[in-house]
Amino acid sequence: MSQDRSASPLILGGAPTPRAALPQLPPLALYIHIPWCVRKCPYCDFNSHAASPTLPEEEYVDALLADLDLELHAVHGRELSSIFFGGGTPSLFSAQALGRLLQGVEQRIAFASDIEITLEANPGTFEQEKFTAYRALGINRLSIGIQSFQEQKLKALGRIHNGDEAIRAAGMARQAGFDNFNLDLMHGLPDQSLDDALGDLRQAIAMKPTHLSWYQLTLEPNTVFWNQPPVLPEDDTLWDIQEAGQALLAEHGYAQYEVSAYAQPGRAARHNLNYWSFGDFIGIGAGAHGKLSHPDGRILRTWKTRLPKDYLNPAKPFKAGEKALGNEELPFEFLMNALRLTDGVDAALFAQRTGLDLASLAEGRRQAEQSGLLQVEPSRLAATARGQLFLNDLLQYFLI
Repeated sequence: MSQDRSASPLILGGAPTPRAALPQLPPLALYIHIPWCVRKCPYCDFNSHAASPTLPEEEYVDALLADLDLELHAVHGRELSSIFFGGGTPSLFSAQALGRLLQGVEQRIAFASDIEITLEANPGTFEQEKFTAYRALGINRLSIGIQSFQEQKLKALGRIHNGDEAIRAAGMARQAGFDNFNLDLMHGLPDQSLDDALGDLRQAIAMKPTHLSWYQLTLEPNTVFWNQPPVLPEDDTLWDIQEAGQALLAEHGYAQYEVSAYAQPGRAARHNLNYWSFGDFIGIGAGAHGKLSHPDGRILRTWKTRLPKDYLNPAKPFKAGEKALGNEELPFEFLMNALRLTDGVDAALFAQRTGLDLASLAEGRRQAEQSGLLQVEPSRLAATARGQLFLNDLLQYFLI
């Protein structure tokens, strides 16, 4: 049934367009989800769970490798360009456990010679010795969850670290040999002023990270903040923070390349760039998602069993669901990611990653350009500055 659907013609304001076999498969990445945290933050809607005093490291690594084994048939002969340990808080796991996992992964899938391997970490969950051990494993990029340096704001966010620990974290990362690391920082925090937000940003810049993820706090369903919303800044203040913060980052050499991502030259996150350009990724771990392209043109999204206890239960499958993307879904799926990039993507990438003719976007492009949300540039698919701000409105032109 899914094969028939993916072979059906697409009509988007023009003649039917057949779905072609993909001439070349996209780069392949691996996402590994570690679902435990010391404490669940009130704003967090990720699949994370408060950790017990003893984590089932050995059992979970065994499960991850068994999960990966079931994905191998779809990626035979391909190599990994990046690996990302997300969570939760992956740095809760010992270097010994992560080392056994990485060794098992490399035995199954070849690593690119310049593979990027990122580990998410929080300032309150590690020490110097642990970081040095992670670096020795081949992990070559860190993403440190700071969120704020101000005690009152950290307390409101439910964070377990303080500002001093956050500052020390960057120094420890450098001493351990990490010359490439990201800081996660939020703005639009409860009762935050423009000066508060810029103070956080200046402190982060002073730590000289190679990459900054600077994004606005949003209230998500199924979180404590959704049910008990804090007082957030007014829209005018949020706008002032956004404008002043972007100018400050640019002044210090951090180029914005995605809605909330800023990097020094040559330091954009390769794993995330692959995701935003509709590349392929295997997802293993509790609640992990994946997307894989096949030479015959099929593109499958998968998602794994969400609860750790179920994921670790041998009587239950790792995979919770799978969906073949139909032709009518692909324009939206592709552009939902690609248009987040500040410079967009080469227009030819649409056909390369979807198997659909670029002409199938013609009517949607025409309307989006007339609305001022899409750049008038035949060789690229890129949002205007206004389109970046109103991305959901822009994407509506490509819904069937």
